[in-house]
Amino acid sequence: MTTHVRVLCRALVPCCALILAAGWATIAEAQEGSPQYPLPTDVESLDGIIRAYYEVVSGPAGKSADRARDESLHAPGARIGISGVDPDGKPTLQMMTLGEYHDRFGGPRANPFYEWEIHRVTQRFGNIAHVWSTYAISDTPGGASTGRGINSIQLYFDGARWWITGWVFDSERAGNPIPRQFLPTGPG
Repeated sequence: MTTHVRVLCRALVPCCALILAAGWATIAEAQEGSPQYPLPTDVESLDGIIRAYYEVVSGPAGKSADRARDESLHAPGARIGISGVDPDGKPTLQMMTLGEYHDRFGGPRANPFYEWEIHRVTQRFGNIAHVWSTYAISDTPGGASTGRGINSIQLYFDGARWWITGWVFDSERAGNPIPRQFLPTGPG
């Protein structure tokens, strides 16, 4: 090796080391700044996944639902159903994938939207569960309810974590009150 090459190598090695260290620091900062989904607390229990289910859709005006976190909760191929009535009162059901749901209803919220569970009925057998989750909605976290309904959520436990395999909801409205067995029984 010539003297010039040795001098060049000695000069380049510290520079390369600094560049690599800066690159690794940038990667570490990016990983620390954005959560790695799924969050273990989101998928280790039925309580965790239902809590996360509501957290991903709730937030202030101008902010979008957390699509990446929501996708980490759902099994591939999960189906979403929106039940309601048309202007003539005829029942309707819109079925879609989670991606189609986010494409259709995602993006920054025009208004604040907060949804939370007020009552739950869980039925479980083996590695499958069905959750009837009665919800309330408001424009402030925990604020006065401006609407209620029921989410029917189907889940699967793969031995390590819970997955949402599908859900459908319907809103409370005239002629469609929430049945007593799906409402809280005590104060609060």
